[in-house]
Amino acid sequence: MVIFVSYEFQRRYNNSYSYSPGVGAISVIRVSGQDSIPAVERIFSGSSPLSKARTHTLKYGKIVTTEGEILDDVVVSVFRSPKSYTGEDSVEISCHGNPNITRRITELLYNLGIRNAEPGEFTKRAF
Repeated sequence: MVIFVSYEFQRRYNNSYSYSPGVGAISVIRVSGQDSIPAVERIFSGSSPLSKARTHTLKYGKIVTTEGEILDDVVVSVFRSPKSYTGEDSVEISCHGNPNITRRITELLYNLGIRNAEPGEFTKRAF
């Protein structure tokens, strides 16, 4: 998986910021790859599991550490293959823009084995 805040889980996932890191009202962290939905589900607590979410839906919930600490209230967008930008399962975590919150959420993703995406990697995966 890759983070866009940009990353990959054992070369299967992509994660990246949807814009340059900085200070703003909202940060969007994109995770794309085969197991991106179950991976993000491990740190997301909402009224229903992300694995049951239909494509192109939004879920409100919280990002929670393995110790049970709530990091932030978030809205998670779920996009299922093949109808996503990359053609892979993808998740976008919309969190508060505080750089410390964004950093802590991405650290949780790193601990799951997700890596930063390379520049242009999401677009490359789309083709």
